[in-house]
Amino acid sequence: MEGSARALTAVDFDPLLPLPLLAVLAVLAALLLGLAFWRRAGGAPLRAFVIAVLLLALANPRLVQESREGLPDIALMLVDESASTSVGERRSEAAAARAAIEEQARRTPGLELRTVTVPELGTTGTRMFEALGRALAELPRSRLAATVMVSDGQVHDAPAPTAEAVHEATGGAPLHMLLTGRPGETDRRIRVVEAPGFGIVGRSVEIRVVVEDLGPRESGARDGQPVTLIERRDAGAPRRAQLATGREHRITVPIERAGHTVIELEAEPLPGEVSQINNRAVVQINGVRDRLRVLLVSGEPHAGQRTWRRLLKADPNVDLVHFTILRPPEKDDLTPLNELALIAFPVRELFQVKLREFDLIIFDRFTNRGILPPVYLRNIAEYVRGGGGLLLSVGPEFVGPASLYNTPLGQVLPASPTGRVAEAAFRPRVTELGERHPVTTALPGANAGDADAAWGRWYRRVDAAAPRGSALMSGAAGEPLLLVDRVGEGRVALLLSDQIWLWSRNHDGGGPQAEILRRAAHWLMKEPDLEEEDLRARMDGERLVVERRSIAEGPAPTLEITSPSGTVSRHAPSEAGPGRAVLEVPATEPGVWRISDGTRFAFAAAGAANPAEIADLRATAEPAERAARLSGGSVTWLSEGGTPALRSVAPGRDSAGAGWIGLRRNRDHLVTGIADLPLMPPWAALLLIVGGLVWAWRREGR
Repeated sequence: MEGSARALTAVDFDPLLPLPLLAVLAVLAALLLGLAFWRRAGGAPLRAFVIAVLLLALANPRLVQESREGLPDIALMLVDESASTSVGERRSEAAAARAAIEEQARRTPGLELRTVTVPELGTTGTRMFEALGRALAELPRSRLAATVMVSDGQVHDAPAPTAEAVHEATGGAPLHMLLTGRPGETDRRIRVVEAPGFGIVGRSVEIRVVVEDLGPRESGARDGQPVTLIERRDAGAPRRAQLATGREHRITVPIERAGHTVIELEAEPLPGEVSQINNRAVVQINGVRDRLRVLLVSGEPHAGQRTWRRLLKADPNVDLVHFTILRPPEKDDLTPLNELALIAFPVRELFQVKLREFDLIIFDRFTNRGILPPVYLRNIAEYVRGGGGLLLSVGPEFVGPASLYNTPLGQVLPASPTGRVAEAAFRPRVTELGERHPVTTALPGANAGDADAAWGRWYRRVDAAAPRGSALMSGAAGEPLLLVDRVGEGRVALLLSDQIWLWSRNHDGGGPQAEILRRAAHWLMKEPDLEEEDLRARMDGERLVVERRSIAEGPAPTLEITSPSGTVSRHAPSEAGPGRAVLEVPATEPGVWRISDGTRFAFAAAGAANPAEIADLRATAEPAERAARLSGGSVTWLSEGGTPALRSVAPGRDSAGAGWIGLRRNRDHLVTGIADLPLMPPWAALLLIVGGLVWAWRREGR
């Protein structure tokens, strides 16, 4: 109802006398009239008429008249734009229904249509009734004509099927569901029953999954049907297993390394199923080491002897075994080795029996004076080639005849000593390669030009020749200072100075001593976050974030991204620092995203292991049908009857019929003005009183 109108709404009284006095007069009049009627006076009825007119005139009745402006009714239309509506032709069906309803609403007088789009909310699925509640909070319920929901029916917050709950959720107006898709659809899905978030390196974990077929039995969706499950681990070769639908299947996954192990599962399609999006699932298991075991062997005493011990003991994940050779060579008095310690140095146990139980071996200014026979040093070299980590922090002892380089261990070291020790002040610098390497990248104060901000000076460096591997730090003239190398399956680091401890005492401004040593140690122990060549992906809200790290020069290659639905796109990442490139792209589609740079693969899972939005991709009326019926609304499949017509109906009448849905006519209005009209004008009262008295006089005069 729109436009302006006037309406008589009430009768009001504005007495000319105070109400108590008017009441006394009325009582006296009643007594006099009662006496007249008792004495059967001839003019008693006319006297009663005159008194009544007089009292009515004194009461001064007035008619109240309102000026009203009609307000249009409001209809809400909620359009589901969650991931499940992208299946098949559902989006186009919803768009066509939305356009048709909006066009009808424009042609309907006295109707205002408000449209709300409802996206998917994280892992909680489609929250249509939450969106309806927010929309109802912004409009008066007295103007609500109806709510129209355009959806595939996968609604995850339907109210309880009671009249009270539905009335509260819908605002007391009819709810009409317009469903996209087709009734009777089938769908196959993988449901992850249990998957651990982490596993211990060297052990196995177990994943429990179920392949389920959803839909009517006559379409082939039933339990016990054979199905092939394909498993891929870190983009490796596929593994196939035969199982039955509806039955739990267990997958054993060995955790072979630290970091993320990605398991992608895929079930073969069900003939005629609505979509294959939920035929895939991804599980990420973070491999962690139970405890990192480090063997630290310190040689002759020096000022920085405690540097490594303090660093490693501060890490709660490290089990440290530390031995120190306290007797310097200048004090050699030919005392037998077995008499130099209170307990015998467990050489055989450490370097033969339990050698491979250690993740890292550190020699800090160690001089080989016969304590370690060549066979044990050869064992250490084989330990490195087999995947172990070795770090040498050397000083002048590295150039003497007892140098470790002159043992079988020298075959795995990344440089050979020249025999010269440079004794001069210099400031360590990060090489061009080191600026890209994760061990030394982005170190605070690196290569600073200002002396106040530069790293503190060192005063001794061992000169080395024929360096192999990667030189990450250098001296003043580019001489190698910190070298890292890969040998077989293992890794080696060589620090050609014994004065990094000066930084820990803040000498000459200090430097990032703890950070460099921590990164070097964890790189040697194959920490995934410190890999030189790496490709990683993660989800940040509805965006896919890809990070590529490489020590190679030149621009990062184009990344190929495969969405959960199989769509392939290519993007060029942006440089985010030396050796690091980052790419961010929208990723609203739930499921497994696959990223490749041509040589490596990365995976990211959008949503939970069993996201509610794609757990069941069939179009269905079940979740919200009860609410629609209890509200007096209807459920319509767009594929069967098209978009229904809008029709205004009076409150209490049927709100739906064949080919149409009803919008309640509320006739709400806004009062713009109030006027009052006297019901008993003075002239009319005078005329009636005089006329009544004259008539009574004549009647009684007879």
